[in-house]
Amino acid sequence: MRADLEAIDAASRKVLDAKYRAREIGLTNSRQAIRRCANSIRALHRGEAERAEELMVEASDLLAEAAQKLEGHPDILHAGFLSDACKEYAEARLFQALAAGKPLPLPEDLQVWVVPYLHGLGEAAGEMRRRMLDLLRAGDLESAEAALEAMDGILELLAGLDYPDGMTSGLRRTTDVTRALIERSRSDLTTTVIQERLRRSLEDAGGS
Repeated sequence: MRADLEAIDAASRKVLDAKYRAREIGLTNSRQAIRRCANSIRALHRGEAERAEELMVEASDLLAEAAQKLEGHPDILHAGFLSDACKEYAEARLFQALAAGKPLPLPEDLQVWVVPYLHGLGEAAGEMRRRMLDLLRAGDLESAEAALEAMDGILELLAGLDYPDGMTSGLRRTTDVTRALIERSRSDLTTTVIQERLRRSLEDAGGS
């Protein structure tokens, strides 16, 4: 005698249909949030602070909606795509604070998990390298040195978090990349400072 599976089918579809709808919203919102965060960072580099803030607020709203829809589906909530979007949002907000010389927001301030926050912090250091190079090209050595100092602080923090990669989603690699970026930035800054000193020496010699 064949078992009656209609009830099982109906119960399974009810759960999986709801899970699928939540997943689609989470995926869509995460992708849109990532795009907004990327555009906000570009706006910050262009000096468009208001536009950057608008984009980050939109990203925050998208992430909040995604988290709310996925709250009852922890297997999807922690599947990875939302974490990636949280990392990008943290990077944008942290770079915003770093560029403005303001205190860095904490993970709870941004409503993101600690691990994607830390990865975002490492990537924000990479954006600070780009900012430092822009400052060097503009001849603002003092601000460039301050940018490098902020990057050094980030590296010191990340390097001190010696936890297994399984807990931190490979934070050591992010730390290593950050370290390499900072060493290149230090070299770029040193070269520029030496060149500027030489230029001033030549000017002084020519004027005497």
